[in-house]
Amino acid sequence: MKKFVFGGLCAAMMAVSGTAMAADFVAGKDYTVVANPGKVAPGKIEVREFFWYGCPHCFKLEPYMQTWLKQIPKDVTFVRTPAAMNKVWEQGARAYYVSEALGVRKKTHLPLFHAIHAQNQQIFDQASLAKFYAGYGVPEQKFNSMFNSFPITAKVAESNKLAQQYQLTGVPAVVVNGKYVVQGEDGKVTQVVNYLIEKERKGK
Repeated sequence: MKKFVFGGLCAAMMAVSGTAMAADFVAGKDYTVVANPGKVAPGKIEVREFFWYGCPHCFKLEPYMQTWLKQIPKDVTFVRTPAAMNKVWEQGARAYYVSEALGVRKKTHLPLFHAIHAQNQQIFDQASLAKFYAGYGVPEQKFNSMFNSFPITAKVAESNKLAQQYQLTGVPAVVVNGKYVVQGEDGKVTQVVNYLIEKERKGK
């Protein structure tokens, strides 16, 4: 199994330190309170990450998210959401949802990040994305037939609806239980996420 080295430095980013203590986490500084909270499934605390494959900040955050996912609490559910806030980002979002529908998302998610940021490959449009996924057993014809299909378009529309509701201006952005938005590119993000998860637990 290949190991990928993450690095690199999209819009509306905050440079943050990973050494901050939980007691320092305050609204308006370390996270934003959503004015119009989103609906989440009952029973668990939802953590939703918005990203774009071409975003260097998302690439830098990814290893911290991967580490966090290995220790995800049982009362938390994680949702990865590709941002589609402009035409270029939408191409990557469609590709993500196609890979998910075809069952190859798990084995292509990190390699696509790596190909773009570590190998400097320009994989941002339908044609280049189709070629990339073909390398993982997805026929280009199959990929292309699904790329603009109704189910994929519906998922892209839902992504945009949520991004607007949470008033996102850039990625990466991690939304905790539809109420709080955390932005950053280092280990402080997951620290703040854990702090907000605990806050939600106490609020139940």
